[in-house]
This record gives sequence, C-alpha cells and structure tokens, in this order.
Amino acid sequence: MYTYRLTLCYDGSRYNGWQKQGNTKNTIQEKLETLLTRLLDEEIEVAGSGRTDAGVHAMGQVVSFHSAQHHDPAWLLGEMRRYLPDDIGAMELTVASPRFHARLNATGKTYVYRIWNSDAPNVFERKYMYTMPDTLDISAMEAAAAHLIGTHNFMSFCANKRMKKSTVRTITDLRIDRLGHEVRFTVTGDGFLYNMVRILVGTLLEVGTGKRAADSIPALLDAADRSQAGYLVPPHGLRLEAVYYD
Repeated sequence: MYTYRLTLCYDGSRYNGWQKQGNTKNTIQEKLETLLTRLLDEEIEVAGSGRTDAGVHAMGQVVSFHSAQHHDPAWLLGEMRRYLPDDIGAMELTVASPRFHARLNATGKTYVYRIWNSDAPNVFERKYMYTMPDTLDISAMEAAAAHLIGTHNFMSFCANKRMKKSTVRTITDLRIDRLGHEVRFTVTGDGFLYNMVRILVGTLLEVGTGKRAADSIPALLDAADRSQAGYLVPPHGLRLEAVYYD
C-alpha cells in the first residue's frame, strides 16, 4: 500500500464545502475521490487536513490517500490538472511515508480573512472579500486580538453547541493588516473549532466599530458561551492559507 500527499488550492464559491455528503455530490472531496478512483482504477478515499465550509476557499489544503499501486507522482499530478475543474487546482503531489495522515499529523494551520473596507465597488474580488464599509479602528482590534493569543478555552468562538471534545486551542499569531482598502486578518494556531475563525473576526469587527470594548475579550473567553461572542462573518472572505507538519 502506498501513501500520497497532495496539496490543493480551490475556489469554494460553488461548492457545498470540503466534506462529501449524502445529499449532494457537489463537494471538493467528492470531486477529488471520483477523479482519483477513475484514474487509478481502484476505490480511493481521501483525507483532508480539515473541513472547509461551503463558500470557503483554500490556498494550501493538504490531502492524503492510499493506493495499492505505485504511481509516478508527475504523471498523476498531470492527469489531475488535466481533468479537475478549473476552480480546483492540484499544486503538488509526492509519495509520503506510509503512516502520513493529512489531518492527524497536522500541527498547525494559518487562515486568512479578507475584508473590503470601502464603499467603492470591488468588482473583481467581490467573491473573495467581505465588503464592510464601516470605519474600523485597527488599533482597538489589535488590542483585542492580543488577548486571544495563547492557549485558551475557545468555546465562546465555537458554533457547535454540542461540542463534547476539548475546546482548548492555542493561537500563536493573529495579525491585522491594512492594505489600502483591504483589511486582512491572518490567524495561526494548532487547530480551530467549527466556525472559530469567522466568529473571531466578527467579534474583532465589533471592537473595530465600537460595539465592543477591546478589554472585554478575557471575560468573553471565561464565559465559554457562544451567545456572548460576535457575529459569524460570511464564508467567502475566508481561505485556508497553509497547513503545517513536523
């Protein structure tokens, strides 16, 4: 049995997320497994480093899968690039160690959330940036973000109210950059809960618009209550930037 490691990028606009589902075939995982099964003439199941929701994009999603045969990575990568739809890109393919697993071996991830902070039209990137023309106080958001760095219980930032596993995560970096009309949030951590990044951004935006105080974040973390945190920003501004392994 041979193990392969694949790096993908994709535009999630027209897909119902990463994970295959019983009621639709319109997922990234479904498209990938269908193609690999046909190309390799055996049933292929892929494991992603994590699930991206409907409408969320990826620059560096990592995928692992097994095959009973050895395949030339260059050939298989070329075939994938030939037959995958234009909004899914196969970036790199290698033979991995037998025990490699894209999700279980991941040690961290970086997500980027992009905001178009202007009332001017944003015709060409409107599918990849959340338009929010309100004046944003970057300094206040940075002060609030500083409270989120480190190891905390992020239950207040988890959309799964029935979460039974640990909601403790570590954020190692949270940057907020203004790039002209764009405000970009870059978050790196050892793992993220369901909708965690989008809730974090929504909460920081409430700080940026004066609806929430920057120094309220510690109490919000202590509350472990989703209803106390900010709103869930739309999915199309989010992309999975990179996944890290030892």
